Amino acid sequence: MPQNVWTRWPLREALAREGMSETRRWIGRVVRALLVGLLLWATLTRPPFHGWWRSVGAVAVLLAGAAFHGFFRTTLRQRLWPSLGLFLAMEGGAFAFHAVGASLPAVVLWCGCAVVAMERLPLAAALLCATAALATFALVNDDNWLTTATTTGGLALAGYVMRLDAEARGNTQRLLAQERTARNAEAETAALAERGRIAREIHDVLAHSLSAQLVHLEAVRLLIQRSTDLEADREQLLERVTACRGMAREGLDGTREALSALRGEMRPVEEYLRELTAAEGARLEITGERRGLLPEAALAVRRVAQEALTNVRKHAPGARIGVRLTYTEDTIGLEVRNTMGCTEPDALACSGSGYGLVGMRERAELLGGTLESGFEGESFVVRLQVPA
Repeated sequence: MPQNVWTRWPLREALAREGMSETRRWIGRVVRALLVGLLLWATLTRPPFHGWWRSVGAVAVLLAGAAFHGFFRTTLRQRLWPSLGLFLAMEGGAFAFHAVGASLPAVVLWCGCAVVAMERLPLAAALLCATAALATFALVNDDNWLTTATTTGGLALAGYVMRLDAEARGNTQRLLAQERTARNAEAETAALAERGRIAREIHDVLAHSLSAQLVHLEAVRLLIQRSTDLEADREQLLERVTACRGMAREGLDGTREALSALRGEMRPVEEYLRELTAAEGARLEITGERRGLLPEAALAVRRVAQEALTNVRKHAPGARIGVRLTYTEDTIGLEVRNTMGCTEPDALACSGSGYGLVGMRERAELLGGTLESGFEGESFVVRLQVPA
């Protein structure tokens, strides 16, 4: 048997009373009060306590009760030497009671000390203390040897059973505490993940729309500030304002879509892509067996399609666009192909709207998928694949 089995203390949760129900606690308090009352009554109504000696006997019984209480407190703090000191004091009190002829409190102290020692001390110390107390009780007991042996064995077994019961209760309390900690950590992780998801939605919808509007509004401001003939620049100003209004409308629609997604009220991906590609004049192809998707996967497909088509409209107007949605057994794939590529080598379409495709790539990686974007010949391709 490992050495620590003999030297370790019972769990603090086992020695404390936190694991007990309120009913069990009150039952314990009532039982202890009754035992002390009965012990006082039995001690003071029998020899040798008569007259003023009854006061001495009452004080002695109360001191023994205080020693028991102190023993419970020191074992709860797992302080070995003070606990052993109190145990020896109680054993000395039992010898004193026996010496003056008060056999009942002496027997109660010896037997009680043996039981609580088995329950609350490290096993090595518990066995020594319980053996000493029960051996003393057996030596002074006047009953026949069979009764004495049965009583001492029963008391030792009762103490060990109480120890096992307390250990089981302590293990249960510790497991419950660990489970509460794990649940709190899981809830905190889920909250952080949800905050991250909301932050990505805000960026993907509002940041993109607002940044584009700011670009157009700044252009309008510069035109008004530098123009000497506003009428001559009327068409250009209207074009910028119209573009800004379109961006605002897209941002509003995207915000509504994002809120619906956060509430779990999304339309089917195929329906969304049909509307999106029809508005952009793109060709849509759907392959594979259609089925319901995880909300996160469906939202990723929507956002990547929206980002890719927006980039094509901004940086390659008039390009031929092909969108392919592919269902496989475990994944969903999206490919957006722009057959004209970027109009400028360093245009933002190659990386989204500054951070758009970067954010999409992070979204895909968080879902355990991938997002690739770049030139394939004369085409610029955005390809997404995520678990579904």
